[in-house]
Order: sequence, then structure tokens, then C-alpha cells
Amino acid sequence: MKNLLKLALLLLNGEKKAFAQGMALSLTVLIMGIALLSLSGWFITAAAAAGLIGLGTVFNVFGPSAMVRFLALGRTVARYGERLTTHDATLRALSNLRIRLLNGVLHAPYRQLERLRASVFLNRVTADIDALDGLALRLLIPGIAGLAVIALTAIAVGLLVDPSIALVILIGYGFGPTFVFLVGQSLAQRPSRRNEAGMQALRSRVIDLITVREELIAFGRIRHTQESINKAIAYQSHGQNTVEKIERQTGFCLEMMGWGVVALSLALGASLTQSGSISAAQAAIGVFAALALSEAVAPVRRALAEIGQMRSAAKRVIPLLADADVEPSNVIVDGTDAPLVADALVVKREPIGAPLFAPLSFRVRPGETVALTGRSGSGKSTVLLMVVGQITPSDGKLSYKGSAPHLVPTEILTHTVAMVPQRHALVAGTIAENLRLAAPAASDGDLWDALEATQLADVIRAKGGMDSSLGFRGVGLSGGEARRLVLARAILRKPALLLLDEPTEGLDAPLANVVLAGLRQALPDAAFLIAAHRPEEVAFADEIIHVA
Repeated sequence: MKNLLKLALLLLNGEKKAFAQGMALSLTVLIMGIALLSLSGWFITAAAAAGLIGLGTVFNVFGPSAMVRFLALGRTVARYGERLTTHDATLRALSNLRIRLLNGVLHAPYRQLERLRASVFLNRVTADIDALDGLALRLLIPGIAGLAVIALTAIAVGLLVDPSIALVILIGYGFGPTFVFLVGQSLAQRPSRRNEAGMQALRSRVIDLITVREELIAFGRIRHTQESINKAIAYQSHGQNTVEKIERQTGFCLEMMGWGVVALSLALGASLTQSGSISAAQAAIGVFAALALSEAVAPVRRALAEIGQMRSAAKRVIPLLADADVEPSNVIVDGTDAPLVADALVVKREPIGAPLFAPLSFRVRPGETVALTGRSGSGKSTVLLMVVGQITPSDGKLSYKGSAPHLVPTEILTHTVAMVPQRHALVAGTIAENLRLAAPAASDGDLWDALEATQLADVIRAKGGMDSSLGFRGVGLSGGEARRLVLARAILRKPALLLLDEPTEGLDAPLANVVLAGLRQALPDAAFLIAAHRPEEVAFADEIIHVA
């Protein structure tokens, strides 16, 4: 519940004025609704009593009837304004929350990011933000406004009718629904989480079925995947049915509680009328006020169905916001002859663990190529990640243009350093669109030059040119072709420092040599740091650093 409160404050603080207006309008709607029904009850009862005693001709019907119309029309206008204001504020608040959340993920530690599975993470974030749209609309504003109106109504009934009826209203509507809500949300918490987990599993499995259906068919696993989807549907349905059952039971309790308050108010009003303490019209005010307050507690039932999802979403979102407000670095980066310098560089996976490799020392100057060699898992890729500031060294010194990479402003790293990791990142779209991810303003000539440098131009022409389309994750190219397209995209960045992680994987030896030569020809003044695995990559380097 603590995370939910933090998130609620975060949402409300971002749109204080709009939510304050929405709260005021929500209060106005409830107050006008209660006043309308109470006044109508008093008006009918008073008019009937006046007629019975022969005073019907002198009874003023114009004032009360005008007030009834005013309250009816005013309530409609206030309800429209409340809906418009609160929904607009909620959409803006959630939009800001998405930006903060993604910014927090962007600044999260790399080891945390590499454990994220893209489809699962995006589905989770989408579902969590969608779940939180009811936090203000169906929980906070209705809850606060409802409690405030119940208290105000009890005071008004105490002054206009009788304190005993006011006490019945306060206990019946103030404490009763709160107790029902607390018990209900406790019962609904587990099935609500089950419902949400089943929905997430269903989304992920359906996406997997769509994206890798060819492989599933080829290996005869399509039926197994369909069965897993059916299991997710059954799991989610069971949780949803349980939540709906609890919601119906809660709704029944609230209805019975409301009618109990009305019946008790009627009984007390009749008793007080017979004793002469109040008039019949005053008793009607108390009864109809109790009847009208059912609108104030109605949101409890809806909130109960969503509180479990909201709590789970808040529990996941709050940690992701921890790094959302990272201040940009003001480190001044100077020019130096060796843009990248490592001195006794050490990194550990755990703070008290053993070093991943022996201390490393090297320099990479403009126009030079340094290759990092060593067995798989020795830490070559980790060194490249430290160079781009994703991982902080445990000991020793690493500097880029005179400053630690993790302190260099992101804008400078983005414009001067390019990295090609082992896994290529291509998107569904044309060849040109994939290349222009690195250089949006690049001309067609620049694109073809980059393809020529990586020996991919003829392949692209044969496929239909720059406007030929790729499928999801670059489907339509072989592994080696996709690798060269990513290298061509790195050339378009024109970086001062190029980081390559096994850049010729999937290429035969002659083609690997030609591609490496093309990279150097396209970027003659750039510093290259390569995590080398193949002999061709090692032979291409001016200096070899062994990582062990």
C-alpha cells in the first residue's frame, strides 16, 4: 500500500490544479445530488401535509420547484465538468509518468537492463500504466469526495433534522463501507494478482506465437504453444471470476448496508415525528439524504475490482522511477591525443567478489585499432560496456577524452562513440529506415557509401534497393547480411571511437578481411576497440590486449 500512496502523490503533484478542480466538481456533484433528493422529499412531504390541513392554496411551490430544477441542471453540468477535468488531468499525469518511467529505465544499471525481455517488459509497462489510470479516477477522488460528503451530510442532517439520524448516517455510510472495502480488498488481492499474471502470460505467449510461428511450425511445437496459451487463458479466467465474485458479494453488502441505513433513518424519523420532536417534512429530509448517499459509496465496488492490479502495478513501477531524475553531467571533456585510456582497469560482478579479469592497461589513439582477446566469458564485452559508461569500473582508471565514461554527458557519448554489440538490432521497415536510425539526415549517397564499405551494396540492390522491406527484427537478411547492415549503420554515425564486439561473426574469412578494411577506409581517423574472437579480427589490429 505504501508504493500505491507514493504513486498517488506523484500523480497528484504533477497536476495539482486540475485534480483540485476535479475534486471540487466531484464534491459539487455529490452535494447537489443529495440536496436534490432531500429537497424533493421535503417538498413532496411538506406539500402533502399542507394539503391535508387545508393550507395547500397558500403553500409556496415556486421556490422549492425552482431549486429542484437548479440542482438537477447544475448536477448535470458539474458531472460533465468533473469528468472532463479529471480524465484530462489523468491522461496528462499518466503521460508524464510514462516518460519518467522510461527515463528511469534508461538510467538503470546495465546488468538490470540486460535481464529485461523486450516483449514482456513492454507488455508489463503498458498493462501497469493502464491499471493506474483508475488510481485517481476511481479510487482517490471518489473516495475522498465520498467521505467528505458523508461527513457534511451527517452534519447537515444533525442540524436540520436530528443528531440521532445523523449518527446513523455517519456510522452506516462512513465506517461501514470502509470496513467492507478493507475486507474485500484483502480477499481480492490474491485472485487479482492471479488475474493480472494470467493476462500478462497470455499476452506474451500470443506475441511469441505470432513472432516465431515459422520456427514453431518447423520444430513441431505449435500445438504445445497453443496449449500453453489455453493454460494462460484458464489461469486468468479463474482469477477474474474470483474477483468478480468478491465484487458481487461486496456490492450486495453495500446494498444491504445502504437499505439498512435508510430503514433505520425512516424508523427514527417516524418515531421522532410521532413524539413531536420533528415534522414529517424534516423526517423526509433524513430518509432521502440517507437514500441519496448510496451514490457516494458506489465507487467502492469498482475500486475493489481494481485495487489489486493497482497495488501490483505500483510495486513494479516505483523501483523503475528511482533513476528517473538523474541530473545531466556537467563534466568538461577535453581533447587528448589518446581518446581512450585504461590504467589497471578492474571490474567485479559482485562488490566483494573476485575480479572478472586481471588489471588491464591500454591506450587507443585516433586511427589505431586495439583488439581485446581471450576466452568466451573473460570480460571482453564488459570492457566495451565500461567504455560507453554502462558499467562502472571496480578499480583502476578508465577515461574517455580525459573523463570517466560514466560521467561524460550522454549527448557527447552519443555523438562521438558508436558500439556494435554481438546481437544486431534491426527493426521492421525498409533498409533506408534501418540505416537512418543512426543518421536521420543522411543522403541516399551516404547510405550507399556505407553499404559499399561493408560489401552489402550489391546484396541490397538484388533485394530491391533501399526501399526493400525487412520483417520483424530484420527478417529478410541472413545473419551475416544483418551483421554488415548494422556495421554500415555504425559508419553513418562517423564516430571518433568505434567499439566492435566480434564484428565479423557469420562471415567467411575473405569477406571478413574485406569488411574490416572497408570499415577502416570509411573511418580513417576513428579509434577502433574490438572484442576479437576470430583470427581475421586479431590480425587486423595494431595492438593486441589479452583479457584473462
